[in-house]
Amino acid sequence: MNLNEPRELASLLEAFLLASGKPQSLERLYELFEEGERPEPAVFKKALTVLGKSCDNRAFELKEVASGYRLQIREKFAPWVGRLWEERPQRYSRALLETMALIAYRQPITRGEIEDVRGVAVNSNIVKTLLEREWIRIVGYRDVPGKPAMFATTKAFLDHFNLKNLDDLPPLADLREMEAEPMLEFDDAPVPAHLQALADASIEQGPDAEPEAPRDETSFRSLLTELDTMEQGLKTDFDDLLLDEADKESELEDEPADDEDPR
Repeated sequence: MNLNEPRELASLLEAFLLASGKPQSLERLYELFEEGERPEPAVFKKALTVLGKSCDNRAFELKEVASGYRLQIREKFAPWVGRLWEERPQRYSRALLETMALIAYRQPITRGEIEDVRGVAVNSNIVKTLLEREWIRIVGYRDVPGKPAMFATTKAFLDHFNLKNLDDLPPLADLREMEAEPMLEFDDAPVPAHLQALADASIEQGPDAEPEAPRDETSFRSLLTELDTMEQGLKTDFDDLLLDEADKESELEDEPADDEDPR
């Protein structure tokens, strides 16, 4: 095999990525070659370009994410590919969506700052779940009384949502203008077209829950589109409706009851 020929090298890189099942950085791919057979960097990059173009009109694509390159099923095939697994898909809770989005867009951010924006307390299980999945990490401590931990997203978060870096996050203004895609019934379609089963069940099931079946990747845009659908328009301040409901309850308490005894 002529490893200095981009087309032949592309086939070998394809084999590496298919066998690995996870993103591989350029450095890691270089390490797979012996010192004397290692291709020139320019040839290496050309081979990746050839491999990417060879995926045109195929069911899979070459995708560069934060941790490197990987071959993955195209998202448009998700409704059908998901039927390979019989498990009922798990959905994100609204609280987890809001917490994760706030960390992604306003990092580094403390738990108290998240609660200030949302207007309600953050469930400890949400933070625990995000930490256990390695989607967020502690990057420091705010120099205020109590020294609260500051959270930020990780490479694993970027990989999971098909992002190369934080610049790939969709603008919130664009998301508000998007028309919500029609939701598929989970009983009829195990994996919705716009949202993969990404496992938020640990909030209810606990950290010992069974791991989810293998799945193709989704995008963070799809994740926030789900939140947009749930709230009929994503807001940058993530206003909570609890205050409005409390006002309504207060008004009802002030009204005289119809069945009140006049005596």
